[in-house]
Amino acid sequence: MRFNIPPVVRILLIINVVAFLAQTYAIPGLTEWGALHYWKSPLFKPHQIITHMFLHGGWWHIFGNMLVLFFFGSHLEAYWGAKRFLNFYLICGIGAAITQMLMIPWEVGRAVQAAYPPEVWPQALEVNINDYSMIGASGAIMGVMAAIAYLFPNMEIYIYGAFPIKAKYLVPVYVLFDLFGGFGRQAGDNVGHFAHLGGALVGLLIVIFTNRTNRRNFY
Repeated sequence: MRFNIPPVVRILLIINVVAFLAQTYAIPGLTEWGALHYWKSPLFKPHQIITHMFLHGGWWHIFGNMLVLFFFGSHLEAYWGAKRFLNFYLICGIGAAITQMLMIPWEVGRAVQAAYPPEVWPQALEVNINDYSMIGASGAIMGVMAAIAYLFPNMEIYIYGAFPIKAKYLVPVYVLFDLFGGFGRQAGDNVGHFAHLGGALVGLLIVIFTNRTNRRNFY
């Protein structure tokens, strides 16, 4: 059985896998160089707004993201074409990065208050904000999922290959999970919930504004 992977999705898959293997086995400093840091941190560099989305934190992290990119991204690229899909993917990833950076002080502040005594909060906040970093394609991937849910709401997705659920139900569940994870009581779970939400929001807005006069693809 042959899988026809569209060119942009194929290239993205290759770049992500090669980058992950390099950061894991060949170039130890690649993760720190490419991870997204807070814009006021001395570790921040402008390229990180892009490079963070091609690095991952473990085998399950990259496997999950690449699996969704393969299935959903291939569908979108076949529908839109290579150039439009690539632009969409990168813009969603950038939107996710900006959203996460805006929320870093608040997110780190919650974690600091939960872990340190009040008298050291200011110092701990500064140190943890400067050291904060994020990697992963999840923000861009959430944008892709949001686009699928809007354009093809009744597309059936098989959970564990056996349980079908429509995209218009599955994607909101992921969004609710990130809302709860980002704003809930639990802090510091090592997941970029606000990046996920930012990527999904940017993706949804792009699709709404570019598709507002075209309803033929709803089914």
